[in-house]
Amino acid sequence: MSAARGPDVYVGLMSGTSTDGISAAAARFLPDGDVLGVELLGFVQQPYDASQRARLLAAMESGSARDYCMLGADLGGWLADAAAALLAESGVARADVRAVCSHGQTLWHEPGHSTWQAGESAVIAERLGVDVVSDFRVRDVAAGGQGAPLVPIADALLFAAPEHWRALQNLGGIGNVTVVPPSRGAVDPTAGVRAFDTGPGVAVIDAVARRVRPQLPYDVDGQLARAGTPVAAVVDALLAEPYFAAPPPKSTGRELFSAAYTARLIDDCRAARPTATDEDLVATAVSLTARSVADAYRRFLPEPVREVLLSGGGARNPVLVESIARELAARADAPAVRAFDAVFFDGEAKEAVAFALLGFLHVERRPGNVPGATGARGPRVLGKLTPAG
Repeated sequence: MSAARGPDVYVGLMSGTSTDGISAAAARFLPDGDVLGVELLGFVQQPYDASQRARLLAAMESGSARDYCMLGADLGGWLADAAAALLAESGVARADVRAVCSHGQTLWHEPGHSTWQAGESAVIAERLGVDVVSDFRVRDVAAGGQGAPLVPIADALLFAAPEHWRALQNLGGIGNVTVVPPSRGAVDPTAGVRAFDTGPGVAVIDAVARRVRPQLPYDVDGQLARAGTPVAAVVDALLAEPYFAAPPPKSTGRELFSAAYTARLIDDCRAARPTATDEDLVATAVSLTARSVADAYRRFLPEPVREVLLSGGGARNPVLVESIARELAARADAPAVRAFDAVFFDGEAKEAVAFALLGFLHVERRPGNVPGATGARGPRVLGKLTPAG
């Protein structure tokens, strides 16, 4: 009789820069030669209501110690609710969960100095009765790294192509890319892996859409952008922002692509084109994201990338996807642009699975960062453990 298997399911929780809600994924990781296989057992998304989202956004702009104290505890409860909903929907028993792995919500990110992710792990552990691994970014920052992006370890261990170079482009609130060499024959799957934030993903697009259509959470199916024409001169000027020309490793967030940045884009469009429509403003934001992605590839990706897999909320915007494909087609070695979903599983689950993997690596005492992506002094075990009891 074989020995009973211990708890081996990891629950990843992700609240991204877009502040749309919490993504929760349950996964099991399986050895597969030099890399890992992944079995996705369940995935749910818990949207934030208007008051929750307003509190998160307000905290990124200003707040009191009391505000932050209360938000941290409440967000821990919201994260626990998302994990509980995932377990109920997927049928995964709590006894089978080795750890809940929570990224929390980034409130501030100061590359080279500090980073702050809210969402009290003690609340999650108390509510669920399961070990929690959280606060993944700070160790990399302490080791001289950017603390971001952290998804590259999953891209290298789970999503590499056997025979060719692949770029995995996430289009969350912020856009980030990981470039992964072929996995077949690789002694170290992370060798040669590079990653960085390309700039805005959907944060600016969503913010502009909400400014012109307050009743909408975002530009649904890209309808506004498709009816508009970008103000190219404004995109040209915005791409002169020093961040875009800075070499990797680098990371960014709402500290740069803020409400003030959105207001500047709108004002500049109306100044450059007095007849600019609301649809033109959204189309300009889409063009900014698409061109920033293509510009980053042109500047910083010399690798022979054969395909680009798109994931995140922006991969659901057909106009943004078409724009990125069109911009990348200008390359002499134009890569194929495909949805992550077409090769693996629901791309919306990808980052939650990545944080589940980081929790798995923490438990296994294996490094979770890729120094070539973050600039850290070396590999580090990431995260902090909050025991169930």
